[in-house]
Amino acid sequence: MQGPEPDNTSRGENRPWRVAVAARAVLRRQDRTGDPLRVARPSRWLRWLPVYLLFALAVVQAIVGNRFELGFLIGAIPPLAALTYKAVGTAVFGGIVLVLLWVPAIRLGRAGDSDLVTVAFVAVLSVVIAWARRRRDEQLVTVRTVAQAAQFAVLPPLPPRVGPVRCAGLYRAAQHGTLVGGDLFDVREGPYGVRALVGDVQGHGLQAVGTVAALLGAFREAVLDQERLTGVAGQLDRRLSVDAEDVIAAGRVEGETDAVSELFATAVLLEFPPGSTEVRIVSCGHPPPLLLHTGGARELPVIAGPPLGLGVPSEGYRTLTVPLRTGEWLFAYTDGVTETRDRTGTFYPLTERAARLRTDDPIAFTDTLWDNLRDYARGDITDDVAMLVFAPDPPDLPDPVVGPEGGAA
Repeated sequence: MQGPEPDNTSRGENRPWRVAVAARAVLRRQDRTGDPLRVARPSRWLRWLPVYLLFALAVVQAIVGNRFELGFLIGAIPPLAALTYKAVGTAVFGGIVLVLLWVPAIRLGRAGDSDLVTVAFVAVLSVVIAWARRRRDEQLVTVRTVAQAAQFAVLPPLPPRVGPVRCAGLYRAAQHGTLVGGDLFDVREGPYGVRALVGDVQGHGLQAVGTVAALLGAFREAVLDQERLTGVAGQLDRRLSVDAEDVIAAGRVEGETDAVSELFATAVLLEFPPGSTEVRIVSCGHPPPLLLHTGGARELPVIAGPPLGLGVPSEGYRTLTVPLRTGEWLFAYTDGVTETRDRTGTFYPLTERAARLRTDDPIAFTDTLWDNLRDYARGDITDDVAMLVFAPDPPDLPDPVVGPEGGAA
């Protein structure tokens, strides 16, 4: 007997089944926009090309007769088949070619014995090439699958709901073939409510993944330990400061004179306290979130603090408290969105586009905004992009107390 499904609103949002569901949702969305880790399948026309070429040569040879010798051209069909077919399929094409050249009733051209031996050798070699190519593709799929799992371990897919907050996120790494770049995000529920992190570390691509992993680990610990949101910022700053010292020390030991002198990141932290209609925001040198409401959007007046990694104590950050009305969303993003340019060099007008493209579904909104961003840049987006939408539910109100006369007490 099947038990009840887990409650989406309960705590403990980091359960494995939630990550699996979110991962499947991410992969479905990547199927629509292109999975950077998937091995591209050969196009249909390329698979049919050996068949078309074989038929065309046979027809043309029958038309021209003995005036022109075209039969030798079909020797190129087995190597062509090896590009797209498995070893068995390539062997079939090789056998067909040999039959066409050797059987007297349908002998194509005037191939001699040495020609048949040469074509047979090419056919066998093509089968070997097809087998080696297939094995290489399988190994490549395995390597990419492991890489995908490792990157999902660093930056798990965003669950559709964390506690009372609906979430929708979109992440695109600038470096082709990777899922994780220099941007990061996470949403966790802890004893002090739902907390979210959106950040951008120094550098791009794989060199920034280690910093991303360190910050995410520190954030998940701080969500449980730090009572104040500024304390979370201070703990992230300490983590990055220690890592920067280790990087500098390692560079000195290895004699790298061009080692980085500092390691920093920008981030914005959000907190949705339990049973509250407010959101608290701390900015660590990061672009301020947008408040999306029906018919408009505005940039929140966040008090910008210093970036992470500069050794700033938690007292150096300030908290902005914003009351939220029913239906209002928060939209956090990285500078890969706002620094995208069109052909004329004009920056992407995020506030105006977000207000115009907002829908009732957070996931549909992020997908629509991403498509609009790509169209604006003509597909030329050179920076990592991360965008998150937070749609908190209204707090549960206590049921009215009914008096003895049937009215509310």
